Amino acid sequence: MRTRQVLGYSLSDRMPEDLVRQAFLNAWSASPAGPGVLFRSDRGGQYASGEFSKTLAAHGFVPSMSRKGNYWDNAVAESFFATLKNEEAIGVYATKAAAHAAIAGYIHGFYNPTRLHSSLGYVSPNDYAKKLKQAG
Repeated sequence: MRTRQVLGYSLSDRMPEDLVRQAFLNAWSASPAGPGVLFRSDRGGQYASGEFSKTLAAHGFVPSMSRKGNYWDNAVAESFFATLKNEEAIGVYATKAAAHAAIAGYIHGFYNPTRLHSSLGYVSPNDYAKKLKQAG
């Protein structure tokens, strides 16, 4: 079951191959998972790169890419980005450092611990994850 938590992210003004690798490693360090977990992504070149594939394999993840034109496969991620743009990234930041700090503050200070989600029974992602751990 998805908790809607944002566990790993990485910010850059470009889309280098290492960006998704770093986001994955950030998520992994926050919440390690056992082998066999699917890593679902779109067909972007950064997800298909050799280095990223090696990183997934080294952590026991199985890559799973959507077919061309299946935009709904990424609905949860796209919903988060729309929410981020609507609730936090609504203006121009003075510097890249200010943008990074504001986005990190939004994720760790509001989105994960406080923001209620109808799909989670109107609890926050962190509270939902705690309930799952207690039940499991």
